[in-house]
Amino acid sequence: MPLKNSYSKGARFERELADLLTQRGYMVVRAAGSGVYTTAPDLLAFRKMEAYVFECKAWNSGRLSLRKEQYELLKKWEECTSVSAYVAWRVPRAGWLFIRVSELSENASISLEKARLINRTVDDLV
Repeated sequence: MPLKNSYSKGARFERELADLLTQRGYMVVRAAGSGVYTTAPDLLAFRKMEAYVFECKAWNSGRLSLRKEQYELLKKWEECTSVSAYVAWRVPRAGWLFIRVSELSENASISLEKARLINRTVDDLV
């Protein structure tokens, strides 16, 4: 898939998740240039005393893997801000799965089977 199509797909799913969170009362910021060199995850969501950061992925695969830099960035966000960091995985025909950064393996990946066993949805977060 060409880079432009990949970016468009990713941006579309980031906006989809931002809309889901907004409908649940969150103020959401989509980081400009996320996915390229940046110091911010894809989405930041805030409501009263709740805050989350999300790295969004839309992969049709049996395994999700983050680049080492993305994984380290999410860990750093949790350490520096005490904000919960999640990977939001959009699975075709199944919806969103939310995985805490601490639930990823040491090589920054997770199987679809394990993510489904965790079975965390947007309603479980909010």
